[in-house]
Amino acid sequence: MAAHYLEFERPIAEIESKIEELSKLSETAGAGAFDAEIEALRKRARDMRQQAYAKLDAWQKTLVARHPERPHFTDYCAALIEDFVEMRGDRRFGDDQAIIGGLGRFRDRPVMVIGHEKGRDTVTRVKHNFGMGRPEGYRKAIRLMETAERFGLPVITLVDSAGAYPGVSSEERGVAEAIARATEKCLLLTTPNVTIITGEGMSGGAIAIAATSRVLIMEHAIYSVISPEGANSILWRGGRTAADAAKAMKITAEDLLKMKIVDRIIPEPVGGAHSDPQAAIQAVGDALAEELTDLERLTPDELRKQRADRFYAIGRTGLQ
Repeated sequence: MAAHYLEFERPIAEIESKIEELSKLSETAGAGAFDAEIEALRKRARDMRQQAYAKLDAWQKTLVARHPERPHFTDYCAALIEDFVEMRGDRRFGDDQAIIGGLGRFRDRPVMVIGHEKGRDTVTRVKHNFGMGRPEGYRKAIRLMETAERFGLPVITLVDSAGAYPGVSSEERGVAEAIARATEKCLLLTTPNVTIITGEGMSGGAIAIAATSRVLIMEHAIYSVISPEGANSILWRGGRTAADAAKAMKITAEDLLKMKIVDRIIPEPVGGAHSDPQAAIQAVGDALAEELTDLERLTPDELRKQRADRFYAIGRTGLQ
């Protein structure tokens, strides 16, 4: 499958295209004919990628966060969770595949894992509704969190969604109420819960499963109350651009950490998580293990207090 290059990666794409051409020529010219040239181009491409990703602006990070080749929930689950057993349905209406969850073992630790899944091609994107949860998806998440609480299991949530599905059918079935109750359940859970923002975490569709003891974010992920496109439409009536909105909204991992909205940034491989999915998944696993080990020392009452203190502190200026 051909690599997917973002706009700011075009110079890198041109060099890698030349590498591919020389590699094909070397097959006919004889082994080693262009090795020196190819290695020089590879080094140049690596340097350019490192320089580009070291100074991404908010809109470029948004594009990286949405990159179709970034690891998805199913990738993290397959690599990190052993003996995964999916649990389906909200026991009220149906099963929403935009939000997937179930039981498994994370590094010898029984856990409940829940997350958004966007899908990778036309068929799976339709199946998973592009990761946009419906009411039954959030009610399923509540059911799974209640099950985890019943058996004293930590809850891991992976967030990657443009927001909850805003269609008429979703409104008819009470999406706002479902999001509110899922958020409440996260906050009041008596077992440890940790969130990883792996791509884009937008609006209530993200916070519904991210109001947790620890909120971690991938280096090039974004997290906000609304998408840049939505902010541009509502605040400026479309008079500016989504890129302008992204820069004004403070949605990058660095900005969020400064504002104490997230607790930790997980570094990504040079070139983003999509450039080396295995390394990105390993980094997520290591961070999760550290956070869960720390949280498991707390009692149920301490966990609830810690979450209350954490979320009450957001936005405080110190003024009475």
